[in-house]
Amino acid sequence: MKILTLSIAAGLLLCLNAPVTKADNLLIERVQNEQGVALPKRGTSMAQVEAKFGAPQQKLSAVGGGSRRTPPITRWVYAGFSVYFENTHVVDAVLNKATAEEVGPAPARQ
Repeated sequence: MKILTLSIAAGLLLCLNAPVTKADNLLIERVQNEQGVALPKRGTSMAQVEAKFGAPQQKLSAVGGGSRRTPPITRWVYAGFSVYFENTHVVDAVLNKATAEEVGPAPARQ
């Protein structure tokens, strides 16, 4: 009986001292909302993106480009989304993070 009481007390202490876990934010709603947002399509040229969406808030310098296997990747940042280019054509466009906890594009480096 004494061992059972000690076991229960130890279990309660562990539960009380356990750190509060924070659930990951599910991004289902953001993914569904992204489907309704007009983003540049894969294969679109830089000139076409700028003509349709205007000048980006920021044009980041290309990274990579050291060889054919690592072509230069450039990122343009707009108010609500970022566009990734391989050489001069779109390879992807994604919505920017809504909150700091959300997983998404890394913040632009200055």
